[in-house]
Amino acid sequence: MTDTYFDGATAQPPHPAARDAYAAALSEGWAGPGRLYTLGRRSRMLLDAARQSAAASLGVSPDEVTFTSSGTQAVHAGVLGVIAARSEPGPLVHSAVEHSSVLHAAQWHERSGGTAVAVPVDRLGRVDADPLAGVEDASVLVVQSANHEVGTRQPIAAVAANSEGVPLVCDAAASLPWEPVPEGWSVLAASARKWGGLAGAGILVVRKGTRWRNPFPGEDSSIREAIGEVDVPAAVAAAASLRAVTAERGELSKRVRAMTERIREHIAETVPEVELPGDPVDRLPNIVTFSCLGVDGEVLLTELNRAGFAVSSGSACASTRLRPSHVLQAMGVLSHGNVRVSLHRETTEDEVDRFLEVLPGIVEGIRRLSR
Repeated sequence: MTDTYFDGATAQPPHPAARDAYAAALSEGWAGPGRLYTLGRRSRMLLDAARQSAAASLGVSPDEVTFTSSGTQAVHAGVLGVIAARSEPGPLVHSAVEHSSVLHAAQWHERSGGTAVAVPVDRLGRVDADPLAGVEDASVLVVQSANHEVGTRQPIAAVAANSEGVPLVCDAAASLPWEPVPEGWSVLAASARKWGGLAGAGILVVRKGTRWRNPFPGEDSSIREAIGEVDVPAAVAAAASLRAVTAERGELSKRVRAMTERIREHIAETVPEVELPGDPVDRLPNIVTFSCLGVDGEVLLTELNRAGFAVSSGSACASTRLRPSHVLQAMGVLSHGNVRVSLHRETTEDEVDRFLEVLPGIVEGIRRLSR
């Protein structure tokens, strides 16, 4: 049986623009872009053009854009680099529902003698618009643009207005394929595979005026030197697909939101004892998460996979370990028997119809066997 891929929040199928750009760049951009010989200069020209293209898609200056090897590297470099630039680092403040890459950066900062503060969220998964209330001398504030597990949007513009003077690092990986990021951030991190680029490419944007220093072993160098050499064809593919996605995301978001609204409504009507966490309205268009009381998440994932559906279960950041989601736990909602369905550019109505047809029976079958 052919799998129906419903894990677009982890990685979207490669965009045609990414495939074409990668193939074209592979023959010209494989050499080190920092070398002075002809092949190196060709790679550098491709990388510079990709940076200009990405900057135009993001509405920033090309010299603010750095390609990384992943979204995780972009997050770590952004968060830790801002802290390293402080003469007397204060707390690293982040929402309790951030991606695991942020939590790991916070843990590393604590092991290095710093402090970290996790700001709670409400039952919809949204952080307060003034997350620094009661926190003194914060070095950095980290708030995602929208949650990667439940889709709830965060009030980035309001958070920025209430956090003046403290650099705001925004993890925009979940939202960038679907909508522009609200203004006010100092550092932006994203992963190309979330919008149909290829694995092995992320983007880090550090706005002018934001202090950054290399937090990693090595010389106290510029951001691009600290990051190291990047996969030039992957960066070219990332920029090309981001440009294509930015042009099409308005209509695509509308189409995909209609499908996720159908999924939410149908699950609520046909699956007993189910919880659909996250904001039902102010959310990303592509994500539906639901938790079934009395259903083991690993068993549900296995049965859905057997029926031909590729979905995420447990923590979307650590699905191979199927630990209870720290996001759902922070929200105070049901965290077991959890499934995240995340649609993508190529999802069809027929695929959604088939999923909605088989899901209630699968859940009922699991519950019957567990009684």
